[in-house]
Amino acid sequence: MDVFSDLIRGVRAHGSLFGSSTLSPPWALHFVDGAPLTLCTVLTGAGWIVPEHGPPEPLRARETIVVRGPATFTFVDEVDTRAEPIACGEFCATPELGGTRHRLGWHDRGGDAGDVRDATTLIVGAYPVRGEISRRLLDALPVVLRVGGGGTADSVLDHLGAEAAIDAPGQQVVLDRLLDWMLVCTLREWFDRPGGEPPAWWAAQRDPVVGDALRLLHAEPAAPWTVAALAERTGVSRSTLAKRFAELVGEPPLTYLTRWRMTLAADLLVDQEAATVADVARAVGYSDPFGFSAAFKRVRGANPSEFRRTALIPSPAPGP
Repeated sequence: MDVFSDLIRGVRAHGSLFGSSTLSPPWALHFVDGAPLTLCTVLTGAGWIVPEHGPPEPLRARETIVVRGPATFTFVDEVDTRAEPIACGEFCATPELGGTRHRLGWHDRGGDAGDVRDATTLIVGAYPVRGEISRRLLDALPVVLRVGGGGTADSVLDHLGAEAAIDAPGQQVVLDRLLDWMLVCTLREWFDRPGGEPPAWWAAQRDPVVGDALRLLHAEPAAPWTVAALAERTGVSRSTLAKRFAELVGEPPLTYLTRWRMTLAADLLVDQEAATVADVARAVGYSDPFGFSAAFKRVRGANPSEFRRTALIPSPAPGP
């Protein structure tokens, strides 16, 4: 398992397509849910993404923008549009409100040929993000990131456009999986952009030594790793591995492993309420629950029981 695959595994579209909306100007769609990640891509036409706390970003045909929550954003035809914002979110389920949560082939093309020529077709997918694992991915992203057309996501965009325009059994499942594919392609291209500053783990994955070490730590996090054992598995000396790992990742191998184990443990504590602290400790490579609790508190700032108790407190219901 590579690092990126591990971090993105909890970021999945699931009935999350807000809509495929063909809009005639003026328009202003305010996406109010503040989803952890929202992907916006334009099939035809153009518009502007206006984040709640940031400068407007143009979005042209076949470009993709990913917005990181919890702040909201608006999609408008022009920055100074005369349109009144329409709130769109999970329950934005009629054409009059900018789209449908479960897209059923609806198009709002306006009343005349001019509207058709000027129309902008927008596809939006919002992603719930569960757990501490995926939050490590979010932490590596800016509030708004953009990827232009012409890359590996173009073929996915063609499939999305074709699927969104029909009514067929299983459509939502197909759209969800296409959105997942689109998000992976978009993030890959953004991390690999010329002059970019991707997170250390992204570049380190491609190093022949450190990349192998990272894959081993992610594939077998509960194994009794030492630097010597990891070096033997990667085919280099202990000193070579320790030096290269620290240079590329920014911390020693076992420090990285401890933080990764505590991230896994945090999700297990929440997702498996029946599991004891000792159960979780064994699952992430600790035979001694006391040693695990000490490590967890050092990394997470609270002991496992306190963390679980706080994490399981229901979030307050959103206001009207």
